[in-house]
Amino acid sequence: MNEGVSYPQIAKILLLDETTVRRYEKEYEKSGIDGLLEDRYHGSHGFLSEAEERDLEIHLKRHIYQSVKAICWHVEKTYGIPYSNEGMTHLLHRIGFVYKKTKVIPGKFDPAKQAVFLKMYDCLKRIKDAEDRIYFLDATHPQHNNMPHYGWIYKGEIKTIKGNTGRTRLNLNGALNLEDMAITVLDEQTINAEAMVRLLLALEKRQPIGTIWAIADNASYNHSKSIAQFIKKHKRIQLLFLPSYSPNLNIIERLWLFFHRKQLYGHYYETFKEFKTACMDFFKNINQYDAELKTLLTDSFQVIPS
Repeated sequence: MNEGVSYPQIAKILLLDETTVRRYEKEYEKSGIDGLLEDRYHGSHGFLSEAEERDLEIHLKRHIYQSVKAICWHVEKTYGIPYSNEGMTHLLHRIGFVYKKTKVIPGKFDPAKQAVFLKMYDCLKRIKDAEDRIYFLDATHPQHNNMPHYGWIYKGEIKTIKGNTGRTRLNLNGALNLEDMAITVLDEQTINAEAMVRLLLALEKRQPIGTIWAIADNASYNHSKSIAQFIKKHKRIQLLFLPSYSPNLNIIERLWLFFHRKQLYGHYYETFKEFKTACMDFFKNINQYDAELKTLLTDSFQVIPS
């Protein structure tokens, strides 16, 4: 009866989804034109009761489905109520769900140790002297290559970006102080104990008075003898450590991500020299992003649920 026109083609012509087109066909076969034209509008709250919607919301918070169709199957099996993909999508948006990627977290993180660190950090902010500063330390290793990224592209078109074949990278060691929004970034040959010492010396030069509270991860070089000996000689520096597997507690990680998005995604640098210059110029002219960084770089930590 479709006269050679496929369901997807009909759906496209009528601006409907394919499931709706098939449902209309079944309704016509069952009840004729009168059944098809019958008004079955039930208002904006769908077919599930409020209690059933709440039950579904709790279920979806505990179980992740990869498709709307799978949720439709669950709802029909559990509540005996069929939904089209379109109808279920509207319901999901209305009760607060969006379609997005899951986030990978370290499998060995310890929520109890993270909680202890947060209490220590809050205490440190309260008891430190006015001239003291807290720094978050970390390194990043941007690779000389264009990074593919998401963007709004016309349907059916393919957008390409140039890439480099080499794997040359920079080794940037940095420190971030939220109170003054002070950012220190050093270009290093490699990140090791010597590079960490140079970073701490740069902080001493930048902050001539007061205690330097340096918060770092548990990289082996941060626990080395040379670092320990350096700290003993430089009394103004106090080195604190994040819990293991806790990048979510290191605020400078947000700066690195911001840097990657602004400077690496969709940018092609033909030579490594051009790439290095662009990366270092980003941090030299970081003030141009003050408005964006003011809301991004705060100590509202992203706590990972246990």
